Amino acid sequence: MGYDKRVDGRKPDELRPIVAKAGVIKRADGSAMFKIGDTVAYAAVYGPRDLFPKFLQDPQRGILRCKYNMMPFSGAGDRVRPGGSRRSKEISMVTEKALLPVLNLEDFPNAVVDVFIELPQTDAGTRCAGICAAAIALADAGLSMKDMVASVSVGKVDNMVAVDLNYAEESYEGGDVADVPVAFIPRTGQISLLQMDGLIDGESLKRALEMGRKACMQISEIQKKALKEKF
Repeated sequence: MGYDKRVDGRKPDELRPIVAKAGVIKRADGSAMFKIGDTVAYAAVYGPRDLFPKFLQDPQRGILRCKYNMMPFSGAGDRVRPGGSRRSKEISMVTEKALLPVLNLEDFPNAVVDVFIELPQTDAGTRCAGICAAAIALADAGLSMKDMVASVSVGKVDNMVAVDLNYAEESYEGGDVADVPVAFIPRTGQISLLQMDGLIDGESLKRALEMGRKACMQISEIQKKALKEKF
């Protein structure tokens, strides 16, 4: 018997419930909270500010630095060890790469914009939630942006192509599982993040990406609504 019904009753293309808020951290230059299902991400933006030491500065444009961190008792799966790890460094790097295409940092040479992403509660899709929160926080900080960046996980659980996998689906043992985090720039449809863990055939990947694109359009509207509600 294959995986023909999602554990939480959702349709294959259905997102978990989403809540997004802007301006949730008072002393940050910009901040946001993004909750999808039981995964909660907070993002705080500081800057643009002078970058030190000076040898790290770029005289042509500002630098974006992201730091992703899951708290030790944040939720599903094994306890996370405190402090940095190879995984957190990798997700910090891909978060920067996902956000950079929409940021105009040419007006801030020799400066840095720091984005801190904390996850106090998790149930899969953490890097995607972090990217969504960070995009809202950057806009809240007043930085010039060409568009938002919306992110979601897609993939295949046994024989089902689905969007926004939860932890129970990521850890499904009855068949092959592929987890594919993606990020889209809604206005152009360009992909700014595409990673994959697991095995998936080409046709299923095409279907998953199209489902992800449509889901990210929905997420983008929620992000914009969060900003409108603050301002």
